[in-house]
Amino acid sequence: MIRHIVFFTVKKSEDVDTVYTALKTLETIEGNWTLTVRKNEKIDQVGNDIDIVVYGEFPDEEALARYKSDPVYHLSTKTVRPMRDKRYAADVEG
Repeated sequence: MIRHIVFFTVKKSEDVDTVYTALKTLETIEGNWTLTVRKNEKIDQVGNDIDIVVYGEFPDEEALARYKSDPVYHLSTKTVRPMRDKRYAADVEG
């Protein structure tokens, strides 16, 4: 299994909801995986820079590649990219 975790920061706080809505569309991509998009609750006492988290569990790299090739993924990326500040991604076996 590949755990795909992506953290986003948004340039302007007024754009967080727009970015969140665009990323939530990723949950509609059908496949043999699990994917959730959530806003950071910002409870941590040390660092709360991250605005939105995308968390996915994919059975293998091929499934992750299928997810990333979906038109919904590309539309979401096109919408989010101009508004995001940073994007940190990690893919770990689990």
